Amino acid sequence: MIGIVYLGKNPNTRDKLKYVPGQIVRMTSTYKDAAKLCVPRVRNEHFIVFFERGVKSEDITSITYLKKKCPGLYIILLTDTLSDEERLTYQKCGINDTLNSESSVTEINKKIQFITSRENILFDDKASGKNILHFKIPIWKRTFDIVFSLVALIILSPVFIITAIAIKLESDGPIMFKSKRVGTNYTVFDFLKFRSMYMDADKRLKELSKTQNQYSDKVEENPMPVGHFDTAIDNNTPVGDELAAEMLISDDEVMLVGDDFVVSETSFNKQKNEDINNAFVKIENDPRITKVGHFIRKYSIDELPQLVNILKGDMSVVGNRPLPLYEAEKLTSDDSIDRFMAPAGLTGLWQVEKRGDSGKLSADERKQLDITYGQTYNFILDMKIIFKTLTAFIQKDDV
Repeated sequence: MIGIVYLGKNPNTRDKLKYVPGQIVRMTSTYKDAAKLCVPRVRNEHFIVFFERGVKSEDITSITYLKKKCPGLYIILLTDTLSDEERLTYQKCGINDTLNSESSVTEINKKIQFITSRENILFDDKASGKNILHFKIPIWKRTFDIVFSLVALIILSPVFIITAIAIKLESDGPIMFKSKRVGTNYTVFDFLKFRSMYMDADKRLKELSKTQNQYSDKVEENPMPVGHFDTAIDNNTPVGDELAAEMLISDDEVMLVGDDFVVSETSFNKQKNEDINNAFVKIENDPRITKVGHFIRKYSIDELPQLVNILKGDMSVVGNRPLPLYEAEKLTSDDSIDRFMAPAGLTGLWQVEKRGDSGKLSADERKQLDITYGQTYNFILDMKIIFKTLTAFIQKDDV
């Protein structure tokens, strides 16, 4: 049995929590009152606390007090932004999870359902942390990574210097490009590459789209907005309370309501996936990529800064390729977890399977090879993959 407590003063969040199905959310603005509300009244009663972020020093005092008085709480920090340093600070004082303070009712409900479905694991004081899947890199592999990356950085230092100078001479902007990637244990880190695009890449793509449509042969006269709708709402349509409308539920579907549309959650997610796929279509003679960028991409020189990621411990030399956030969020089901219970790597099993071949691996094939590597990796296999990678240095696919 799970109870829900809201600690904060945000009226929008309070309104959203009124629509949690099957729950009466207790609300307070003081941490001492919250501690009283989280005292179990029946056996095996547990509590989720939605904690609205405020002043960090005051938050730490409040969270520490709550964890001391009620050790079994699952505290979710509601916040707009959170730096890595702040995240670490909040985690140390007892935060279990974070959620954007602008999250919809549907997103809040999904979070509650996720926690409820894992109540026996998350709230079992007797359960050891070993029961929760967590990958720890072996000592032999980490030692090899450190030695390999250090030696490679020293040997390739002239390449780093020449590439950095070439990038700076051709275009303004930073030498390095950072993107968020998801690695081992779903850990998010800054993935390093040499910058291969112009700083005004988005502007160049828009200019290209005026003369060349990448996604269809015919442009609609009245294109629908992203996340297009199933049913239009005119100005005379009564909508009622926005929050209640957001959770309009038919027998088998959740409907999402905006200012000028109604869309089923299934259709919305389908359109979102299509938008993501369209956003990453490869463009022949891409005007966003610099001349230096074309060269360093062709020979994978743009990937060399990831040796720094390896030295820091974000990645391994051999492992499963770290994924962009938009791809990783699709791989959270039980049959995909094993893919992240393995080292994140500079090169891996699927990269050498068809490297330089005309055939391409599907997403499912890549995932299965990643899982296979995670279950069978060893020193000899790593050496074979490194050898195959070096002998297939010129790559056809960006990874």
